[in-house]
Amino acid sequence: MLQRSSPEPAPARGARVSRRGFLIGAGATLGVAIGFLVWPRDWGAPPLARDGEVALNAWVRVSPEGRVILALPQAEMGQGAWSGLAQILADEMGADWRTVAVEPAPLHPAYAHVGMAKLGTAGLPPVIRDIAAFAGAEVIRRMNLQLTGGSTSIRGYHDILREAGAAARAMLCGAAARAWGVPADAVDARDGFVIHKANRMPFADAVRVADPADAEHATLRPEGERRLVGRPLPRLDLPPKVDGSARFGADVRVPGMVFAAIAHGPAGNGRLVTVRGPEGSRAIRGANWVATTGATTFEAMRALERLEPVWETDGEPAGDWIAAALEAAAAGDTGGKRVAGADSVEEALGARPLVADYAVPFLAHACMEPMVATCRIEEGRVELWGPTQSLTLAVMAVARALGVPEEQVTVHPTLLGGGFGRKAEADHFVEAALIAKAIGRPVQLQWSRGEDFQADRFRPAAAARLRGALGQDGRVAALDVRIAVPNLSASFMSRNMPRFAPAPDSASAQAIEGAETIPYATGAFRATHVPVVTPVPLGYWRSVGHSFSAFFVECFMDELAERAGKDPVAFRLAHLEERPRHAAVLRAVAEDSRFREPSPEGLAKGVALHESFGSIVGVVVEAGVVDGAVRIARVWSAIDCGRAINPDSVKAQVEGGVLQGLCAALHGRVDFEDGMAVQRNFDTHPLLRLAETPVMTTRIIEGGGPLGGVGEAGTPPAAPALANALARATGTRARRLPLADADA
Repeated sequence: MLQRSSPEPAPARGARVSRRGFLIGAGATLGVAIGFLVWPRDWGAPPLARDGEVALNAWVRVSPEGRVILALPQAEMGQGAWSGLAQILADEMGADWRTVAVEPAPLHPAYAHVGMAKLGTAGLPPVIRDIAAFAGAEVIRRMNLQLTGGSTSIRGYHDILREAGAAARAMLCGAAARAWGVPADAVDARDGFVIHKANRMPFADAVRVADPADAEHATLRPEGERRLVGRPLPRLDLPPKVDGSARFGADVRVPGMVFAAIAHGPAGNGRLVTVRGPEGSRAIRGANWVATTGATTFEAMRALERLEPVWETDGEPAGDWIAAALEAAAAGDTGGKRVAGADSVEEALGARPLVADYAVPFLAHACMEPMVATCRIEEGRVELWGPTQSLTLAVMAVARALGVPEEQVTVHPTLLGGGFGRKAEADHFVEAALIAKAIGRPVQLQWSRGEDFQADRFRPAAAARLRGALGQDGRVAALDVRIAVPNLSASFMSRNMPRFAPAPDSASAQAIEGAETIPYATGAFRATHVPVVTPVPLGYWRSVGHSFSAFFVECFMDELAERAGKDPVAFRLAHLEERPRHAAVLRAVAEDSRFREPSPEGLAKGVALHESFGSIVGVVVEAGVVDGAVRIARVWSAIDCGRAINPDSVKAQVEGGVLQGLCAALHGRVDFEDGMAVQRNFDTHPLLRLAETPVMTTRIIEGGGPLGGVGEAGTPPAAPALANALARATGTRARRLPLADADA
């Protein structure tokens, strides 16, 4: 719909729709069929245009000076989502990249992440897939779901943004064609101008007489005419981050605002019993937290230090018993559920299989920006500012906590100083809202670094037992993967969408994603998930289940290669004959790293290959133990993500993901004592320093497949590649993370 600005534009608050269900997949069909009769059909257009601008559709508006402003629903947390999405739309529209600007889209069904339905149903049979994708898309749109996660920004919005850009171009070209008296299909848009032979009309002029009816004749550009996609264009979010004008959560200021500090109790099952403090001190109490306020954050933190909260836990608090329970469950012969493969693997394993036990700890997100939120409640309206990966979940959580309709809650998203899945949660918004309500004035809640560790939503700890057998031809005749890990989805959904949370002790293939579908052709195969219930709250950490399943499987593939007496690259390639894209990635990274050439003394190369989020990544790490410490010298990576929208961003994301994976593999762990996190800052949870960061090389392979995600795909193969390198360099294999502890 064409929308022109009015003297008093409406506030940017999207219409809310009732939520009858959130079901994606084959089972969504029934839910939508019933809900379709009662859900509203019309939610209106999002109010966008202002200050003389013209909105061509929900995604694009043009300023009087010809600036193209794009409304994008995905959170920008350093991954380059804004620039990549803008590149797709601007390319189709014919905009000049130098005049493109972006801003967060409001919460509105027009921006619902319907692309997730298609991605989430890709593995279903064709007929069911089409029905389920439609059903899932309708549910997502009608529940107004906006979410940044699962490396779905580009692949989930790619087609939608191409269509929006094409529609905008058709309207601009139609306007110019009428002015020139030429057919619309003879006109094109390029570099911010509408063009026909020698005629040129700037977007700013064409948009004034644009007709929405022309959008019905929009066509997508042929692939050969896409001029921006595939180019390393400069990112739109970097200049303000460099000059300091970028606005993060802690930069928000509201008139009359005070600052708050907070302390949280034992993880998961703790509750606040009482609070003691000096006379005159005031504490705001939550179920499992206590907060104080002050004129500055420092004053609020000093007031918090003077309090003595007393906590209790229901059941056994988190502690060392969790790791022991996971390892016992992984090593057991009963319990759990087979989620892939067949039980006939037992016979194929034979009498003397290779058996290996692995374990990984809880991980914190450790974002550079701790959780922060600002809240103002006035005349029944609740306004919040802060970093979020989901406006939808934030609004739902705050409305639920305050007992107000969702229509009364507005969240203004800021840039994120790191997210990695942590800021899909809304606990910081809920706490800020409850504090603001308690004190009757606006408040900014800033978590300390220690609280950011203590009250994280952790990557689950996991343990695994892998068994394998080789045939007479030296190939894998049988592979059995048994992983004990808590059900992350049950934990996340119980907090954010409790009506649809699965049982905590339920098993699922999703819980061990990456291990239930491996690329290698084996004889017999089985994957089993053994759910273990713990009190630790779990959340989505970069690459989620792939972060540990890749470590288990790829380390075991090296152990099988060693038993077979084969080079680890050649051994993997022998099992990838039916996976040419995987084989191409592996060959590329082996070639770039000169894998078979000897490394400097004390170092060795390790390799890993893993597919996640629709992308295939191979990593080779050259590392060893030097002077008693792990030294990572070089890293080579190769990725096939179908097509690189912005090659620079793809490389940056792969290398950033690899570095985060290496950091977690070396140092990452969170232990608990009586429910409290032992590691609460970077002195006990170190990150890789600049001097420790290896030289990195990344190759992008255009494999011709569908678009894949890149934000998380580099993380899973990093840990096994490092572990495999250290095993070859030292002659000793460490099967539990972090590796720095093992090699010490």
